[in-house]
Amino acid sequence: MTSRRDPAAERLKRQFDRFRRRIPALDLWIVWLQARRTRLIRFPLAVILVVGGVFSFLPVLGIWMLPLGLMLLAVDLPFLRGPVAGAIVRLRRRARIWRRWWRARRR
Repeated sequence: MTSRRDPAAERLKRQFDRFRRRIPALDLWIVWLQARRTRLIRFPLAVILVVGGVFSFLPVLGIWMLPLGLMLLAVDLPFLRGPVAGAIVRLRRRARIWRRWWRARRR
């Protein structure tokens, strides 16, 4: 019996790998958080980050907490993997387009 890979899980894994390459200082943390044995830590941490992202209007909290929390939740909840990975890809594309526009405007 052959096991079929989940394309959404693979796409989410690629996004985590991109973050690891982009921010090498977080490499060990990302690998550790993705491990199966850290589920009891990962799930509450993800919920705290999502709630903190919702209350980003408070001075200490920020909107950055929401996507990070959703990424961690998507590791454990299969129905979130596709939408979260797709949103990350779309946001990265839009950021790239915005950076090109900004550079062209400054010239």
